[in-house]
Amino acid sequence: MSTTTPDNDFDFDVEELRAKYRHERDRRMRDDGSDQFHEMVGSRLKYHEHDPFADPNFTRDPVTADVEVLIIGAGFSGLLASARLMQQGIEDFQIVEAGADFGGTWYWNRYPGAQCDTEAYMYLPLLEELGYMPKEKYAYGTEIIQHASRVGEHFGLYERTHFQTRVRGLHWGEQAKRWIIETDRGDDLRAQFVITAIGPASRARLPGIDGIEDFEGHSFHTSRWDYNYTGGDTTGGMSKLNDKKVAIIGTGATAVQVIPRVAQDAEHLYVFQRTPSAVAERMNKPTDPDWFASLEPGWQRKRRANFEAIRSFKPVEEDLIQDGWTRLAAKLRSMGDASDPEQAREMFELADFWRMEEIRNRVAEVVTNPHAAEALKPYYKFFCKRPTFNDEFLPAFNRDNVELIDVSDAKGIDRITRKGVVANGKEYEVDCIVYASGFELTSKFSRRISFDVLGRDGQSLVQEWSTKMRTLHGFMSRGYPNWFYIGLTQNAFSVNMTAMFDEQAQHIAYIIAETKRRGGVTIEPTEQAQEDWFEEVKQSQFIDTYYDDCTPGYFNDEGRSKASRGTGRYGAGFDTFNQTIEDWRNEGSMAGMEIRKES
Repeated sequence: MSTTTPDNDFDFDVEELRAKYRHERDRRMRDDGSDQFHEMVGSRLKYHEHDPFADPNFTRDPVTADVEVLIIGAGFSGLLASARLMQQGIEDFQIVEAGADFGGTWYWNRYPGAQCDTEAYMYLPLLEELGYMPKEKYAYGTEIIQHASRVGEHFGLYERTHFQTRVRGLHWGEQAKRWIIETDRGDDLRAQFVITAIGPASRARLPGIDGIEDFEGHSFHTSRWDYNYTGGDTTGGMSKLNDKKVAIIGTGATAVQVIPRVAQDAEHLYVFQRTPSAVAERMNKPTDPDWFASLEPGWQRKRRANFEAIRSFKPVEEDLIQDGWTRLAAKLRSMGDASDPEQAREMFELADFWRMEEIRNRVAEVVTNPHAAEALKPYYKFFCKRPTFNDEFLPAFNRDNVELIDVSDAKGIDRITRKGVVANGKEYEVDCIVYASGFELTSKFSRRISFDVLGRDGQSLVQEWSTKMRTLHGFMSRGYPNWFYIGLTQNAFSVNMTAMFDEQAQHIAYIIAETKRRGGVTIEPTEQAQEDWFEEVKQSQFIDTYYDDCTPGYFNDEGRSKASRGTGRYGAGFDTFNQTIEDWRNEGSMAGMEIRKES
């Protein structure tokens, strides 16, 4: 069936595109799923985890402290947990952070060109509280790190934080009703409550390519960018690469930003791609001070809610965002109303096809090499992989010093040697390999956390969640009293992650404060409440089948989403989940929780 959607010139065959999508998905499917990636462990891989931005000679004396709340992590999730605790009147808390400053993912992601794909007015948290106006619609990494520091200063968090300190484990002391936290600094830290706020993008990963430990040149992960080797800074100017042949492995959201900057400076750049990203226009612009001054109180929460409603394809009076994220919804609205669910699904599929055709046509218009252009066209649904927005990526492949190596037929790179990278049977000798392989974002839980949590009777959270994840709203588990987790565990996902962190932080801060107000010493979910929530998560995921036939990626557990139902995303949507936990708070009975008052 050939279809022309309203108000555009694209003419595509629906059945042909469906078949093409299936074909492209199947040729990339692997049996190993997320196990195709390596953790940064082992004698030759561990060095990738070192911190190039911190003082290597930093030392301090061990700390002894007993606090009401200990927060693990000082990225935006930890910063928001701190701010929301203080708003609940809880001041007795400390923070442990592996980096040397605030920022979390943005502390580590200092690669050239680093920029947020979600607009700054929604993404940078606490703008109203701090009275800060972002410089542009889409903030660069440097401004984001500075904002994290600004939040830390505003709430007095520097004096509460133990930087360059890694948690090695924590266990519950039943007699003392305290968590005992072990760190690599020999600290004696105890807390009544613990919030694990390490964020979903805290542990970098490497591709599991044969021979990765054998390479004798220079290599690093994008989250540990080595400017001592490349020269320059986050804006580019990497003159030390002028005589270097560089390989970048990966073409996801990070690589899309990195590749144009490296292309400007490297003698030759090889880009190894298995699955192309959907690269739409950036549409960045400076912030209008008059517009920003005109915003009324509550504007940021309203803007976030508007964005989520649009992304959930709910009716709104106005699109406040008007960017690449909301363009698909705008097209769907232009196609008319559909009260019948089957008709609505057909319209959504057509709008999705239209959006991706638009992106593929942009590739054809910009990239002059026909072979590269064809390899760079994404054949999958718009949200199967994280969409990207960049105006420099596609033109980079018109440069004489940039070569795209498509490894989709081989489902990846063959191997790495002492001298370079072997792909499609050919060796490419390089001086440097840059791994743009992302984070353990939706891998199994044991790989997303670098320490174990031992609850009552020494039970292991990592072991338990690896086989049978049970939570209430994704934040707490029975057997682990007073322990909370901010992240992607049986709750709702938003591409605007700081909004997700903020909703979770407010909920957790409320539970801690309410426990104290009710004279409670410990709080944890009941078994029945956990089972009920598990069933609700499963049912919501059967409704949300969008990712089941997607090309492999972290949104669908590398193509295995059907096998992991109940362990991750709440499928009814971010705004629905937020309303669920807000209603739970407003109801007031702390339903499904067991509060104990013994001392």
